[in-house]
Amino acid sequence: MVRSMPSALTYEPVAQCSTTRARAATLHLPHGPVQLPMFMPVATQASLKGLTYEQLEDTGCRLCLNNTYHLGLKPGQATLDAVGGAHKLQGWSHNILTGKTVVGRSSRSPALTGHTDDWTRFQMVSLLKLAKVTEEGVRFLSPHDGTPMLLTPEHSISLQNSIGSDIIMQLDDVIATTSPDHARIKEATERSIRWLDRCIEAHKYPERQNLFCIIQGGLDLELRRKCCEEMVARDTPGIAIGGLSGGEAKEAYCSVVKECTALLPENKPRYVMGVGYPEDLVVSVALGADMFDCVWPTRTARFGNALTSGGVLNLRRVAYANDFSPIEEGCVCTCCRPREEGGLGITKAFIYHVASKETSAAHLLTMHNVQFQISLMESVRKSIIEDQFPQFLRDFFLKLYPNKKYPEWVVGALEGVGVQLA
Repeated sequence: MVRSMPSALTYEPVAQCSTTRARAATLHLPHGPVQLPMFMPVATQASLKGLTYEQLEDTGCRLCLNNTYHLGLKPGQATLDAVGGAHKLQGWSHNILTGKTVVGRSSRSPALTGHTDDWTRFQMVSLLKLAKVTEEGVRFLSPHDGTPMLLTPEHSISLQNSIGSDIIMQLDDVIATTSPDHARIKEATERSIRWLDRCIEAHKYPERQNLFCIIQGGLDLELRRKCCEEMVARDTPGIAIGGLSGGEAKEAYCSVVKECTALLPENKPRYVMGVGYPEDLVVSVALGADMFDCVWPTRTARFGNALTSGGVLNLRRVAYANDFSPIEEGCVCTCCRPREEGGLGITKAFIYHVASKETSAAHLLTMHNVQFQISLMESVRKSIIEDQFPQFLRDFFLKLYPNKKYPEWVVGALEGVGVQLA
C-alpha cells in the first residue's frame, strides 16, 4: 500500500472561463502564493542565465525552476544539506520547483517541431546512446567526466529533499512521442507509475515539499487515460503532464493535453512540462492547463531574439539599426520602460548595435523575454477572471497573424473548446 501523503500546498480557485476549460487560481506554497495560470523561468544551476535574482523578482516571478541533477553534482548534496537548501544557496526567497535534467539535446529543431527540448527534465529520450533504463533506475555516463552513474527514484527524491524545493517531481521513464515502439511506450508508462510509488515512499518531507506525479503514455490516448487513473489514485498534491514537446505534431500535443486535463481533479494544479512558445501557452490554458516552463525565452535571448505580441524579432537584423523605439511599446520590463518611469529606455537600435559584440544584449533581452512571458500569463489570468478569455484569444492571435491565416492546429484546438477565431 502507498502511504497517505500530506499536502504542503493549497489550490484556491478564483475563476473559470464560461466557454473554455481555462481557469484562474491562487496556489499557496511554502514560500508564498503564486498566481495561476503561470509561466516558470528556468534557473538550471540555481542561476537564471542573464538575470540576477533581484531582477527576476522585479518581473513578478514567484516560482522558478532549479535542476535536480546539476545541483546534485555541484555544489553536491552534502553542501546543500550544510547550507540548508537551494533557497539559501542562491538567495531566492520565493518558491522553487525542481525538475530533473537533460544531459543531452534533442536533435530536432524547435523551428521544425514547434516545441523546445527542456533542460530541466531528465529527458531519457536524449540519453538513449548513453543510458540503460531498468526497473532499478537509469544508468548513464556523467556528462562531466564520463563516470558511470545510477539515478533511482529514491536518489532523485533524496536530492530534492536536500535542495528543499517547494515542488519536487517524480522520476519517470520518458520515451519520445514520435517513437514507433508502442510496447516500449507502454512499458515506460507502467514503470513511471511504479516509480511514483517508490518516490512517495522515499519522500522525507511531504509536510513542506509537494511531490508532483507525471502522466506518461506517449500519444496513445488510452495509455494516457490509464496513467491518469493510476496517478490520480496516488493523490499527489499536484499533477504534471509529461513526455510532450518532443517533436510531435501540435494537433497530437493538443489532443493529449485536452484528454488528460479532462480526467484530472479540479482541486489540483496541472503542469504541462517543457512548453514555452506564447501560442502554445495560451492554447494550453484554454485546454485546461495551469503551469508551464521552458528555457526557450532565455535561450533565444542569447541569439538576439525578442518576444513581442507580434511575434519574435531578430534584433541582429540590420533593419533595426536605426530603430529607436523600445522592443515593444507598453512593455513594463526594465529594459523597455523609459527612464522617466524608472526603466533603462533601451531601443532596438542599441540591441542591434551590441547583439553580436557584447553580453549586455543577452542580459537585456533575457530581462525583456522573461517579463513578456510573465506579463502574458498575467493578462491571460485577468481575462479569465473577467470572463473575457475567448476575446483575449482572438485578439492575441490576430496580433500574431494579422492576415488571419491562423495555424490549423490552433483553429482546431480552440474550436474544440468553443472558441472561433474568425
